[in-house]
Amino acid sequence: MTLDPIHVENIAQLAYGIAGDVDTTDHDDLAGRVWRDWLPELRRDGRVVIEPLDGHERRRAPIDDAALTDRPFETVHGLDSGTINPTTFKNGLVVDVAHAAMASAPSDLDLHRNRTIVATVHAGDSTASFDGEWRERDGGHTRQRVLHAPRVNRYAEGVVHALALYLAEGTHALDHADAVDDLLVLDGPIYPKELFTWDDRNPELGALAREAKPRAVVEKYVRLVERFVERDVPLAGFVKNPSSGTIVRALARKGVEPPWPDDTALFTRLLERREGDGDGGGTRDGGGDRGGRSDRVDDELTFTTWFRSRGGADATMAADGDALGIERELDPELYEPTFMVVYDPRTDVTYKLEAPYAFARDAETRDRLTRQVLADVATTRGPPEAVGKADELARISASEKAALRRKFEERFDSDQQATYDDRRWGKEPY
Repeated sequence: MTLDPIHVENIAQLAYGIAGDVDTTDHDDLAGRVWRDWLPELRRDGRVVIEPLDGHERRRAPIDDAALTDRPFETVHGLDSGTINPTTFKNGLVVDVAHAAMASAPSDLDLHRNRTIVATVHAGDSTASFDGEWRERDGGHTRQRVLHAPRVNRYAEGVVHALALYLAEGTHALDHADAVDDLLVLDGPIYPKELFTWDDRNPELGALAREAKPRAVVEKYVRLVERFVERDVPLAGFVKNPSSGTIVRALARKGVEPPWPDDTALFTRLLERREGDGDGGGTRDGGGDRGGRSDRVDDELTFTTWFRSRGGADATMAADGDALGIERELDPELYEPTFMVVYDPRTDVTYKLEAPYAFARDAETRDRLTRQVLADVATTRGPPEAVGKADELARISASEKAALRRKFEERFDSDQQATYDDRRWGKEPY
């Protein structure tokens, strides 16, 4: 049964009441003030958490010109990991399986065949042990293992998901690092930041992050940075759905009431351009026509210069962070995350490109990374081609997930723990 037209209209009327209480011009003014007065050196509790690397500008690039420009990197490799999503069984096991792949542009079919597969298991039975060694299959093209997750009282699904995802991705990246000659772009951040946020969720999870197995997963990424620095090949991460709240939380602690739910909303506000905004800087600091959505200027990508980030999840890998106790062989400063933000007005989507400071400290490398991501976004209307290919290789379809879960049911001789939503939304055959 669907909504009747009168119900749709009644719901729509609610928007008028909400819109009347929101002054978007004030949001524009505040965004401009944050950019000018706060972001050049944003502090939290006296500690610098966001600062520009060199210069502090918002820029724009004609989309057609960006798409047609020569790429700074001759070949680009992308890497992604997909999972079946955490699954709870009636025998008390919680399982997730991750499947990592690396792709390249131009394509390398032999490389595309290689996979790393990790099944992470959480068991309520403290006497059970499922840990396995790495094994090779498919003539050496696939490496796989079972990881027994540390026991937790809550968040078992989140734990098995994060450990499977990041162990598969980090292992695959290290195993095939030498195949990358020019640039590797991870699908997502350059570090397993979900593990870094465990401290904020629950003391039990915070302690878990420092146990041997989670630390070993994080160490994969620390060694990955070191490997690429040693080989003088840039490493980056393309974040399709950035969700950091470092800036808005720091502003709130300073008594500034940010109207944005996260940093991405702030940067979108700063980078979106509307007719009548003028030519200064390519973005608005206030004013301009805030009429319908059709007045968005969509012939240019807008983007920021680069920032160094030491707040939120990035604090763990900051020079003054402890990296969860993992030994860093290089100057700790070189591991710090840096980022730039790019906005595509055609899709109204904001992306973040990350890189370790070891690479971003060099102005020429920053420029090459910037031009590469602008050319890729302009061409694909989304992630770089190599990242898109890796996503396709690593993705596990809905039908494949269902089939794999049935295989686990058979092996465990135990059904999945079903929920009403599974039946309601048709997630699994009932």
